[in-house]
Amino acid sequence: MTRVALVGVGDVSVVHLTAIEAIQDAELVGLVETDHERAEAAAAHGVAVYGDHNQMYADLAPDVVHVTTPHHQHAPVAVDLLDAGANVILEKPLAHSRAGADAIIEAARRATGKVGICFQNRYNATAQELKRVLDQGELGTIQGAWANVVWTRTMPYYQARPWRATWDGSGGGVLINQAIHTLDLVQWLLGGVEDVRGHAAQTKFDGQIEVEDTATAWITHPSGAQTTFFATLNSAVHRPVEIEIWGELGSARLFEGLTVTDFDSGRSSYTPERLVPSTGRAYWGYSHELLIRDFYDRLDDDQPFWISPDEADITLQILAAIYRDTGPERPLTVPQAGENPLHPPTTPTATSSHQE
Repeated sequence: MTRVALVGVGDVSVVHLTAIEAIQDAELVGLVETDHERAEAAAAHGVAVYGDHNQMYADLAPDVVHVTTPHHQHAPVAVDLLDAGANVILEKPLAHSRAGADAIIEAARRATGKVGICFQNRYNATAQELKRVLDQGELGTIQGAWANVVWTRTMPYYQARPWRATWDGSGGGVLINQAIHTLDLVQWLLGGVEDVRGHAAQTKFDGQIEVEDTATAWITHPSGAQTTFFATLNSAVHRPVEIEIWGELGSARLFEGLTVTDFDSGRSSYTPERLVPSTGRAYWGYSHELLIRDFYDRLDDDQPFWISPDEADITLQILAAIYRDTGPERPLTVPQAGENPLHPPTTPTATSSHQE
């Protein structure tokens, strides 16, 4: 039996708690929440509710702790838990600042426990099939890609959780809150990144929030292929996320399922996505439970979890490069004392041993 606790009983915690409940060999033993009203609501789960994560871990010593706090709390909570010996599942992003990301990476390297970052869309059936298609060279030499996230937000979204609207609370806007999953898929599918050029801007919410609601990027991958990327929260409605990749032999389009087309024969194959879970928001993706199950199953492995802090930092550096190009200095673009300014990422290609 895997004994589990969760820190931060906010919006996204619902999918984690649902997954924990669905996993037969997992037992929720404790929750941590500092907000009084949410703490009272959390008591309905029938487990001990704490106001301090260190006290919770000292009392309960769970096997795994899920961290689903606001972005600016990721680093202090995750570092404390890793240093105490916990295995940690951390919601995206890795951190809201360069200093926070570095602190988690260093804590993970000295830790006895594992840590995994929730880029759950890598577990989607469509993402797994697209990764297989690319790894087996079915599209031939990749010529380029296009990706977009066109969603909608209103001011009540930011007013409900004020940290979302600030650099110090969130570390950014549409890029770090919504589009980060798509950027992660792009870099994972196409072998990492060598250079990033981009721009982040306020348009719809200009003067109402600190962070960006629209962003563009031009991403160069190690193969020389380039991805054009666009994200905005200014649409009237949510549009499905789209990733399209063109090769010399064919193309692949991830858009409400995956369509792969062979140019020579003109034939296409289609891979549907799994049904959307009944809890949480559909655009959070389909695969939190798959990632969580996989993490639990790997607790006794000698190797780090495959979506590690180092792996998640590749995507965080893409965001930082866009913010750096835009200016002024932001939490993700401020290096720690004595370090060189952050450059476009050159981290080696990530690999996955997870297969569906």
